[in-house]
Amino acid sequence: MAKNTVYAFLGPMCSGKSTMVSQLMSMGIHYVPSITTKVFEERFAYKRRLFRTVSKDDYAAEKLIINNSYQGSNYGIRKDEVFDSYRQHKVSIMIMMDVDGIKQLSKFINQDLVTIYLMVNDEAFIERLLRAGCSNDEINYYMEYAENNNEFEKWKSADYIVKNTASPRSALEQILAIMGLVTLVPQADFDKLTK
Repeated sequence: MAKNTVYAFLGPMCSGKSTMVSQLMSMGIHYVPSITTKVFEERFAYKRRLFRTVSKDDYAAEKLIINNSYQGSNYGIRKDEVFDSYRQHKVSIMIMMDVDGIKQLSKFINQDLVTIYLMVNDEAFIERLLRAGCSNDEINYYMEYAENNNEFEKWKSADYIVKNTASPRSALEQILAIMGLVTLVPQADFDKLTK
């Protein structure tokens, strides 16, 4: 693991970015928040912890290092928050809405930026949208949006790919391994620990 590393998560809607980042935050890992013009409905209220909603005028006045549009809303990350987190934390995490954000960020911290794409299949994608209370029309919209914007293909731009179709714990364990936050022990030591 590099001295200071920023891990950026990307993937289509319902790939588990918010879930994984929330889990990592609960473990004490620093999160670089995103700002957005999107107002989250009650069924997506958990995202309010990760995304700060601001007015369009306030958004336009921000000094952003990343500035993207996603499903009709603006998403960005403040320049000062990226640099402060990079200087003050050995490990930071953030959510990217698009690979264009990766390109923007890599201009500043390229060698210490690691991207993790959360891959989800159609079945898990639809199941998660249903659990969120989405209607058939909404599911069709989100599926078409993801397909039209090649969201299922953006894994090609990532450093690591984590298949997130089973339990969140399985994906989290893979992410922790990528981040170097788990240590493998020799078999003999493992046997002692499990007896």
